[in-house]
Amino acid sequence: MKNILFFLLINLAVFAQEKHRPQLHFTPPTMWMNDPNGMFYANGTYHLYYQYHPESTVWGPMHWGHATSKDLMKWEHQPIALYPDSLGLIFSGSAVIDHQNTSGLGRNGVAPVVAIYTSHNMDWEKAGRIDRENQSIAYSLDGGQTFTKFAGNPVIKNPGVADFRDPNVSWYAAGKKWIMALATQDRETFYSSPDLKNWTKESEFGAKFGAHGGVWECPDLFPMQVDGKTKWVLIVNINPGAPNGGSGAQYFVGDFDGHQFIAQDEETRWVDYGRDNYAGVTFHETGDKRIFMGWMSNWDYATVVPTGSWRSANTLARDLKLLNQDGKYLLASTPVEAVSNYVNSTKTIKSNQGVKTASALQRLSGKLPVQDFSITLSNAKGEKVIIGFEAASNRYFVDRDASGDLNFSTKFAGKAYAPRFSKADTIDFSLITDVASAEFFADGGLSVLTTIYFPSEPFKNLKVTATKGLPFLLEDLKPSM
Repeated sequence: MKNILFFLLINLAVFAQEKHRPQLHFTPPTMWMNDPNGMFYANGTYHLYYQYHPESTVWGPMHWGHATSKDLMKWEHQPIALYPDSLGLIFSGSAVIDHQNTSGLGRNGVAPVVAIYTSHNMDWEKAGRIDRENQSIAYSLDGGQTFTKFAGNPVIKNPGVADFRDPNVSWYAAGKKWIMALATQDRETFYSSPDLKNWTKESEFGAKFGAHGGVWECPDLFPMQVDGKTKWVLIVNINPGAPNGGSGAQYFVGDFDGHQFIAQDEETRWVDYGRDNYAGVTFHETGDKRIFMGWMSNWDYATVVPTGSWRSANTLARDLKLLNQDGKYLLASTPVEAVSNYVNSTKTIKSNQGVKTASALQRLSGKLPVQDFSITLSNAKGEKVIIGFEAASNRYFVDRDASGDLNFSTKFAGKAYAPRFSKADTIDFSLITDVASAEFFADGGLSVLTTIYFPSEPFKNLKVTATKGLPFLLEDLKPSM
């Protein structure tokens, strides 16, 4: 036991010393990571699976990595959950607890955890076969630690669609059936099943809705309560085609009857307007809460960012809420409450006052009249990131043009914008910074911007500039890893 503890401490120390390695966010122990997969909560533990290539820091043969957490902040690495097989690589998907054992895969009263994922056959892709992606399942009888592939895979065979992937499954109680949202080129296709093994196509959505710069990937369909009634949210990740370039997550609000999704309108809305929040989906089995987590990168440059033995991190977990604004429903997201458990110290700072912080791990929050303002993060080398609001155009922004290393990609530099949706005469905001990222939440999370950056040394200087200056609350955060 002492040797194991010593090993863990050594690895934590190495993590802490690695340049650009986040201290508040989940990262793989080594090598490549992208989409979060199969997230659920059970017996006091959150399970996170993720697209993982254990042999390289660039994308390659996909596995499902696995990590667990008690609070969505501090994560423990687990053994790889799913490996490629004769049907192909293990692409993105979801995991459910089959409480009623509808699948018949449970044993001795144990409800199985069933993973639903895409089998992607690279040999078929190289041969030009359009049917290279099919849907498969695997089941676990030990709470999601180890899985057995279903002997009858694939459970949904490709109907002749080149992009046919990322199944997200949930139980639809009103119809006593499972519902799958599946990415199918320029739309989502919905399937239903009584047992997770036999599936029937129900309907399609999206051919004439939303942004269409790329494939409609990584969907998530779930109900939310608002104004005493149930509305349904459909998250659709897309690459390229995001509002500030590359990858992003759009969403639609509407109604679902177990057969068809009907959107409230044709407007395109985004979960996050920053450059670095993609493939985000929510955790299952979280009761009345809906908790979201995304991959904190962008396919425009994800494979070339200047990190060391690993690539990519996830966003902080976020609580989602649905708000009614002038008769239309908007999705808002805020960091989970557990962030507050990592506060070391708190102090008040004034506008236009420069502050040197103990580390790059901070949460800054404030409330001020609607006006131009900016938050500048910087270091002694003159590198900086600026986040703020432009009153004339009524939009928030993040500018990383001078953020440090930009040479790895011509698509990395630039200014990203987010519209302001709130009609209030004051702006409230919260900004959480890590050694290589900033997550900005304004107006109760109605406008969100997530960005990564790679300075030569951490940003430990902070300054808020506002014409009508007010005091702001600055909290020093301790690492959660």
